[in-house]
Amino acid sequence: MSENSSTEDYDVVLLIEQALSAQDAAQVHSLHEGLEQPVTYHVLLPLEDAAARIESAMGSLTAGDMLASPTMPMSEVDLEAVRKDCEDRSDSELHETLEALRASGATARGQIVTDLPIDALAAKLAEVDGREAIILTRPHVVSEFFHLDWTSKARRRLGVPILHLLEHETFDQQAEGYGNEGVTGF
Repeated sequence: MSENSSTEDYDVVLLIEQALSAQDAAQVHSLHEGLEQPVTYHVLLPLEDAAARIESAMGSLTAGDMLASPTMPMSEVDLEAVRKDCEDRSDSELHETLEALRASGATARGQIVTDLPIDALAAKLAEVDGREAIILTRPHVVSEFFHLDWTSKARRRLGVPILHLLEHETFDQQAEGYGNEGVTGF
C-alpha cells in the first residue's frame, strides 16, 4: 500500500539536485493550484557520493602538482569526514526544500536517496502511485545535448509526464530560453 492516506491524492515526485529556493518552490506549487484533489510532493535528493567528490577534487590537480607529490595518501578518516559533510549538507538542503514548499502552501515529504537518481524516482513513483514527475536541475548543457541527463533518462523509462525545470529561473525566463536552457516538454 502506498504512503497516501487517500487514493484521491495527486502525488508528484520531485527529483532535485540542490535545495529549492522559495521562488522555485512557489513555481512548482503554482503548477498544481487548480487541481481539486489534494497534492502531495515527494522530494528526492540524491546523496552526493563522497568518494566521487574526493576523486573529482584530486583530479583537478595539475600535472605539476602530481609530479611534485607522487603519492597523496588519503586516510579512511578523511573519506569519512567528507562523507559526513555530504550527509549533513544533503539533510540541510532537503530540510530547506521541504520548508520552502510548505511555506508556499504545499504538502511535502522528502528523503535523501542513495540509489541511482532515476531508479529512486521510478521506485517512489510506483510506491505512491505518482501522477507526474518534476526534475529540477542546474543547466547541464553537455549531458542534455547527448540526452544523458536525468530528464532524458526518465522520459525513456517512466510512463508519467516528466517536466524538467531549471532551478533559480522563473517560468518566463525558462520559456524565453535564457542561456539556451528552459522548460523542456512533457
